[in-house]
Amino acid sequence: MPSQPSPDLARLLTHAERSLTRRLAALLEEEGCSVERWRVLSVTADGQGHPMTEIADRVLMPAPSLTKLVDAMVADNLVHRRSDPADRRRVLLHLTARGRILHDRAAHRVSAEESRLLAAIGDQGTLAPALAQLASALAHPPAAKARISTTR
Repeated sequence: MPSQPSPDLARLLTHAERSLTRRLAALLEEEGCSVERWRVLSVTADGQGHPMTEIADRVLMPAPSLTKLVDAMVADNLVHRRSDPADRRRVLLHLTARGRILHDRAAHRVSAEESRLLAAIGDQGTLAPALAQLASALAHPPAAKARISTTR
């Protein structure tokens, strides 16, 4: 009997990420919010104010795309920019009252869906830490391969 091929980790992770993003997009659409906006709202929801470079890193967007998105969110009164009191040259992004309301409504939906999905796979709180470990391991360059001599 032929052995089962090993699962293609990259394909499985890509498929899961795309499926989850589609599911989130459908949920968030009911609140009038995109996945990208949701990610920015989530980062800024702690009330601390965050620089654009940090937000770009956390929401996985290139800086020019994030700037365009944030400009639209400012125009929609969801976030506002404020100078950093510790360094006036730096600008921090904060939620507005309207942004807080949208975040809180959407957070309830997203949290309920995440809980439902984790329960469906029987997760006991191990998936998120395992994915964080995988991301950390991938952040380091692979070990150098030993050269195999072809001379005899």
